[in-house]
Amino acid sequence: MGEGFALALGAGLVAAVNPCGFALLPAYLATLVRPDDGRAAAVGRALRSTAALTLGFVAVFGTFGLVVAPVASSVQRWLPVFTLVLGVVLAAAGIWVVAGRELPGLRVLRTGSGRPLTDRWWSVVGFGASYALASLTCTIAPFLAVVVTAFRAGSIGQGVALFATYAAGMALLVGTAAVVVAVAGAGVVGRARSAGPVLARVGGAILLIAGLYVAWYGFWELRVLYGGAGTDPVVEGAAAVQRWLAATAEGLGWVGLLAVLVAVAGATLGLTWWRRRRA
Repeated sequence: MGEGFALALGAGLVAAVNPCGFALLPAYLATLVRPDDGRAAAVGRALRSTAALTLGFVAVFGTFGLVVAPVASSVQRWLPVFTLVLGVVLAAAGIWVVAGRELPGLRVLRTGSGRPLTDRWWSVVGFGASYALASLTCTIAPFLAVVVTAFRAGSIGQGVALFATYAAGMALLVGTAAVVVAVAGAGVVGRARSAGPVLARVGGAILLIAGLYVAWYGFWELRVLYGGAGTDPVVEGAAAVQRWLAATAEGLGWVGLLAVLVAVAGATLGLTWWRRRRA
C-alpha cells in the first residue's frame, strides 16, 4: 500500500475516535441492541447501519473539504455552537429514555414494535452527519492534508481513491465495533428478554452521558475560542480515554480490525446456518 493510502486509511481509522466526537460512538452503538433479532439479523443490521453512518460522516467531510475549506476560518468558529446544541439534544433524549419513554421512531430494547433508528437508513445518515460536524474541529486538518491535497494537485483519480480509503478506514473501525456489540447484545437479550426495559434505560443512560460530555466539550471549545480558557479536568479525563482508544485502533491496524470483523460475522452466520440445517 502506498504511503498516501496508508496515511488515508490510518486517518480514517482514528476519525471515529477523535477527541471532539468520540463520545458519540457509544451512543450510536447503544441503539444496535434489540430483543427481537437473532445474531445473524444483528450482524446485517450493524453492517447496514455502519454503511449509513459512514456515508453521512464522509459526505460532510467531502463537502467541507472541497467546498467550505476556502472559508473554513469563518465556518469553524460556529462548530462549537453546533457541538453544544447537539450535546444538549442527545442528553435530553437520554433523559427521555431513562424515564421509560420511547423516542419517536426509535424503539430499541423494547418489544420490537415500530422501526428503530438503525432500520431507518436516512436517520443513521443524519446521525453520521452530526457526528462529522461535531468532529470537524479535531479531524479536518489530517483529512485536508491527506485527501483534499490530492484533488487540488490535479490528481482527481488519486483524490477519489484516497477519499474512498479514508471512508473505508472509518467504516472498518465503526463496523467492527458495531458487529461485536450487536452480536453480543443479541445473545444477552435473547437469553433474557425480560431485561429489555432495563437495557433500554442503560442505553438511555449512555446517551445521556455522551450528550452531557459533547455539550460540555462544545462549551469548553467556546470558552477557549472566546475567553482563552485553559485545560479542563472533564475534557482531559475524556481525552485520556480517547487516546487509549486511538492507540488501540492504531495498534490493531486495519488487518487486525478486519480479522475481528470477519471472525465475529463469519462465526455468527456459520452458527446460524448450522442450526438451521439441524432444524
